[in-house]
Amino acid sequence: MLFKLFMAVATLFGIVIFAAVAFRVMPMDAARYHMRPALAVPPSTPNFALMVGDEALVLPRNLADVAADVALKAASDGAVLLAGQPEDGFVTYVYRSRLMGFPDALSLTLDPTDEGGTRVQIFSRSRFGYSDLGVNAARVADWVAALQEAR
Repeated sequence: MLFKLFMAVATLFGIVIFAAVAFRVMPMDAARYHMRPALAVPPSTPNFALMVGDEALVLPRNLADVAADVALKAASDGAVLLAGQPEDGFVTYVYRSRLMGFPDALSLTLDPTDEGGTRVQIFSRSRFGYSDLGVNAARVADWVAALQEAR
């Protein structure tokens, strides 16, 4: 009986370790996840945050300065560049959860405004699962706060 319990626990542990490794090394497809937030169709699951149109962040700084702030924020978060460049006004980063390494994609567009500022549109979404327990919404809120506080 004790041996069967041990084998069941060992098997479960092995599955969890395998999944953690698999999620951490699984690549993200840039063709699928590098998308402009304004063109994004919200997923049918609640594991995303989308800030576009009238909800977009408008900053009173030029695009080059905001692009530099975007690069600094991503680097400080440990995000990995998937596609694009901040200075080009369109970029996608990959974030991974600490425990299991589940990948999330965060896409940003930076567009100059007529007043000399920059409009920032953001789309953050999970690759797997149904609910993210508010992780993507919190990530977008963190980005908004960081970009507002920069410079």
